[in-house]
Amino acid sequence: MSHESQSAPWNAIETANPDERREVQLKRLQQVATHAYENVPFYSRRFDEAGFVPEEVTSMADLTSVPFTTKEDLLAHYPDGLVATPKDDVLRVHASSGTGGKPKVVSYTENDLEVWNEVVARYYSGAGMTAADTYQVSLGYGLFTGGFGFHQGAREIGARIVPMSGGNTERQIQMIQDLESDSIGLVTSYALYIAEAAEELGLDPRELPVSTIFVGGEITTEAMMDRIAKRWDADVYSNYGLSEIIGPGAAAQCDARSDSMHIQEDHFYPEIINPTTGDVLGEGESGELVLTTLTKEALPLFRYRTGDVTSLHYGECACGRTTVRMDHVTGRTDNMVTVRGTNIFASQVETVGFDLDALGEHYRLDVSREGPMDHLKITFESDTEFSGDRADLERELLESLSKQLQVTPDEVSVVDPGTIERTEVGKVKRLYDHRTFDTE
Repeated sequence: MSHESQSAPWNAIETANPDERREVQLKRLQQVATHAYENVPFYSRRFDEAGFVPEEVTSMADLTSVPFTTKEDLLAHYPDGLVATPKDDVLRVHASSGTGGKPKVVSYTENDLEVWNEVVARYYSGAGMTAADTYQVSLGYGLFTGGFGFHQGAREIGARIVPMSGGNTERQIQMIQDLESDSIGLVTSYALYIAEAAEELGLDPRELPVSTIFVGGEITTEAMMDRIAKRWDADVYSNYGLSEIIGPGAAAQCDARSDSMHIQEDHFYPEIINPTTGDVLGEGESGELVLTTLTKEALPLFRYRTGDVTSLHYGECACGRTTVRMDHVTGRTDNMVTVRGTNIFASQVETVGFDLDALGEHYRLDVSREGPMDHLKITFESDTEFSGDRADLERELLESLSKQLQVTPDEVSVVDPGTIERTEVGKVKRLYDHRTFDTE
């Protein structure tokens, strides 16, 4: 994929004066809040109890009077108790993985699907995709929003699409070669899996025709993106999304190659809160991302707690876009582990490990209980070309992790490449908390 250093925006609102865009946000908030109030009993009660009157909204700050919506609210109204449109208007249904029980079901009207196409197209346009590109979509198609979301945005661009879906890795590689796919979209960890599989077949991923990689579906650190870029000799662009809000494309990295992503804030209004107190935090402060949908018809959500930890930054980007930017997610409030009173995210471990060239890309955290004490074990694979002293490498890793995590792991182990189980389809699991199964 060839593109200039600063690709043109897909929609002029991406570069609009922030005050003008705020007027759009306010009008849309009034409309969507009225729609929800009239059609969703849950929000009718919520708004009445909070004294929130949609037609009297005068600023986006008025939203702070509305209680948060949580994933528990969605599950309590499973499958479609929060849907604001007649069933005949729902053209498609997607759902989260439901690994913790029932999935979060998401309905889409025709307009919702058009919005989804639009925001993903902005993602691709910001990376320089054009109708001349051949794009291989290597995410699962189905209830998971990834495959369809990535596909639809590329269709909006007009690119030639290869709908591979996930898995069947040797065929993935064959299609990349035979169809000369110059870009590929996939779950972040799968990019490394394919590269590793290509090397096992005697191929150099850097010599494959792929020059641009679109990743998402998992927490994606800058360190991980750098590893993927080096392994493939390609540009890597991340995006942020979650099924409940729209799917992929709610925020996207641009061609300025910054360490943040543009939130499509004419459709999704962001706040950062203290996850404990619920207080709204200021620019640059790290906390939980809260999103309000401004144009969703079937499933409008107000102040939805995403559980993702990040921060917001305002001001014009080097790419010319003026939309607010969010940092890459550093962890999830509901997917962290507390060891001896310290909160630990797998992404912190990843950043430390990837700073050491002698380590590979695969790792895991295991937390168990030995008597009354937590026991933290961190395992990394060595790089395929590592030939040094493993004990020295383990000591270096332990020292670096202790500084970063503010807690000293009880055990650090460096194992041979290929030792840690791979994930070919779906999201990779890094963190294993065995304490849940302990008995007193």
